[in-house]
Amino acid sequence: MTDNAARVAIVTGAARGIGAATALRLAADGHAVAVLDLQEEAGKETVAAIEAAGGRALAVGADVGDEAAAAGAVERVAAELGAPTILVNNAGVTRDNLLFKMDVSDWDTVMGVHLRGSFLMSRAVQQHMVAAKWGRIVNISSTSALGNRGQVNYSTAKAGLQGFTKTLAIELGKFGITANCVAPGFIVSDMTKATAERIGQDWDTYVEARAKAIPVARAGVPEDIANAVSFFTDERAGFVSGQVIYVAGGPKA
Repeated sequence: MTDNAARVAIVTGAARGIGAATALRLAADGHAVAVLDLQEEAGKETVAAIEAAGGRALAVGADVGDEAAAAGAVERVAAELGAPTILVNNAGVTRDNLLFKMDVSDWDTVMGVHLRGSFLMSRAVQQHMVAAKWGRIVNISSTSALGNRGQVNYSTAKAGLQGFTKTLAIELGKFGITANCVAPGFIVSDMTKATAERIGQDWDTYVEARAKAIPVARAGVPEDIANAVSFFTDERAGFVSGQVIYVAGGPKA
């Protein structure tokens, strides 16, 4: 743990992948962590790992795109762990397809989780941050925000999160709250495995090809993103707000 004060953090989509790695990292930083995912049961493995390392954690099931569910989840966290002052909006889904093949439901689903979900969670948590005169919001974007074939919905949502982040930074800064954005590049995860399947490529071959195009010559792992989130939530990052950092192994997507 750094010289951070112990806080209560909420990480959405924290049952696996980047969310789970982030929850574990924030717990290692000394924070109590609410592991929020669509189903409470799905988050219990992450909670068990945090508790095994001596941390405090709580599994919470909620659809972040549902207004009542998002508000209820935050209320439960406040009651059982304490008032949350760190929020990581990581929950996400993909419904990839080319524009002319994309259903309206695929567009709406992606917008509902990434944008509506981040809005609802941030709105519910900010009251606790304002009361504490301290807060950290980190939104997980993507290099897909720069454009990516077959992901018109996902790319739009991830670009929208960057504008959302910058506006939160402007509105909430006077309350001691920062808002920043981490945009992962190619990360080994279930989501990128699904992309390889969608385009009909062998997973190992796909990873090798992607890694060759990355300046640091390797694929990213969830812990790479968790480390960046840890920086933004640190006590010492209080003068960094409204920023987007691409954690992609190089300057390009």
